[in-house]
Amino acid sequence: MLRFLVPAAVFVVLLGFLYAGLSLHPGVIESPFIGKSAPPLSVPLLHDAAGVLSSAAFAGKPWVLNVWGTWCVACREEHQALLEIALTKAVPIYGLDWKDDRDSALAWLQQLGNPYDAVGFDSEGRVAIDWGVYGVPETYVITGDGKIAYRHVGPLTEDAITQKLLPLVQPSAEKPQG
Repeated sequence: MLRFLVPAAVFVVLLGFLYAGLSLHPGVIESPFIGKSAPPLSVPLLHDAAGVLSSAAFAGKPWVLNVWGTWCVACREEHQALLEIALTKAVPIYGLDWKDDRDSALAWLQQLGNPYDAVGFDSEGRVAIDWGVYGVPETYVITGDGKIAYRHVGPLTEDAITQKLLPLVQPSAEKPQG
């Protein structure tokens, strides 16, 4: 009898691990930066290699950093959403063109439209490492006090924009009551 109970017990334990594993969200990796000060951003401008995109220039106000690349299919998918956010003027959006070719990026923005207040050019991907970027697109919301309030991995969705991003950048009087 014992030789049947042991394999049955092992099977039940394995089923428990399988059930627990299926309830996880493997595509979501929490950022250790949430609630902490955003890393300083200082990178050459895409449109002017002599210029610098520096987070010090927009300190004190909420802003969004969107990391993208022309080679990224999902970045093209989310581009229209970024253009729509930019039209609302709810928050400045700064881009970080990651591991890309400058001419390709400039042509891409010319063709699809430019939702960014400014775009930094991180051809080697070194700046993105400081932010914990592991793929594109990734979008960060930085509060007026310089802390990362939200990180979205993958293309922005309407729900992510309306439920997460925009409420974090609206003045407190405009935040939905809940």
